[in-house]
Parts: sequence; structure tokens; C-alpha cells
Amino acid sequence: SAYLFDATTGRQIAKLLPKDGAAGDFFGSSVAISGAPGEGIAIVGAYQNVGNGTDSGSAYLFDATTGRQIAKLLPDDGAFFDWFGWSVAISGATAIVAAPLHDDNGTWSGSAYLFDISEPANPVQIAKLLPDDGAACNQFGWSVAVSGATAIIGARFDDDHGIDSGSAYLFDAAAPGNCLWDVNSDGVVDHHDILEVVHNLGLCDDPDNCPCDVNGDGIVNGRDVAAVATHFGRCP
Repeated sequence: SAYLFDATTGRQIAKLLPKDGAAGDFFGSSVAISGAPGEGIAIVGAYQNVGNGTDSGSAYLFDATTGRQIAKLLPDDGAFFDWFGWSVAISGATAIVAAPLHDDNGTWSGSAYLFDISEPANPVQIAKLLPDDGAACNQFGWSVAVSGATAIIGARFDDDHGIDSGSAYLFDAAAPGNCLWDVNSDGVVDHHDILEVVHNLGLCDDPDNCPCDVNGDGIVNGRDVAAVATHFGRCP
């Protein structure tokens, strides 16, 4: 479990429990909070929750005033033993949840996921963060933090300065303000953007330059269509 306290008086405000909590989830292994009093959002990781398989992990958003669960975060490509939720961070409308045992760059290489939580009840995965030099057993995502438009992610077993010397990576976390869902760049997210995504369904030829892949998972599919559909309107 996790507990909310008034940091001025020390008074306990609420006890946080997930709606689907179960034995062995390790809910509360990571926590973070952001927002003004009366408006804050808390995020809590449960890295052995079974949302995407055994020990795949999950994270939960809570109203930091009432303690009410708002949403459950899961990655688009989560898999067993990823430990998604081992580390979490939140700043404004951006949340980051890491999975240090995810295998994109080799066994236990690690990854982190960027979520838009501007509408906390409908969080949207907008990017998957991977280091340029990721390798097996680096455990990228062992620690994460975010402030404004910048995220920092630790990889405790990276070997640049010797075996297991470790490193940290800085990322641009300003994706929500960049209006990623406006794939045709006309300043408005509407049906034209959905049509553009539909016309480009499939694997990205260049994952670093694939505007229709709005969630950053390397493939343009129904998840990208859904992300665009939930952000209709003018870009901020």
C-alpha cells in the first residue's frame, strides 16, 4: 500500500490501494507526486503486478486529495518479467514509468515509457524511451526522474567506465506540448490525422522519423489511431 500525508502538518490524508491488488504485486515499491495542493496526482508502481503476464508490472494514478484511483498504466508492449513500475516519476501532464528488465536491446536491457496524463482518467502512452547504446543487462530505467520538459533515466549496469560502472541519460520529455497527434502538422488534431495514420499502417521504416507512430513503439497500428482520436482539437 501507499499513504498520503500532508507535508506541512504530517497528518495522514489517505491510504492508497489499487482496485485489483493481489499478493506479491509489491504495490508501493515506487512512488511520486506532482501538482498543487488540492489538484495533485500521485503515481504508484507495482512492478510484479500481472497486467501483461507474470511480474510484468503496472503503475497506478491516484487523486492526491481524495486517494481515489484514477487510472492504471500499462505499456503497449509489456511482457512477463519486465518489472514495469519499478521506478516512476511525474511532472505536470507527464508521467514516466520504467521497466528495467524489458528486453528491446537484449535481455534485461531495460526501457522507459512516457505517458500524457493531461486527462488523468485517460492516460496515453506517447513514447518509449531507449538509449542509443543500450545493451543486455544494463537495466536502463532502474531509476527515473522528470522535471518540466526533461527526463533523466539511470542504467546502473552500463559499462562505459568499466564493468557495471553505470550511466544516466537525459531525454526531451516535452512530447505532450509538441502535439504529436497532429501528424499532418496543420495545427489541429482531427479526422485528417486519423486518415494519415490509417494510410501508413505497418512497421516504421525509420523509427526515428515516423510521425504516424504517435506512441513511439515502432509500428503504426490501431493504438496510434486511438491516441489521435482521443486528442481531437487545436494543438496548444
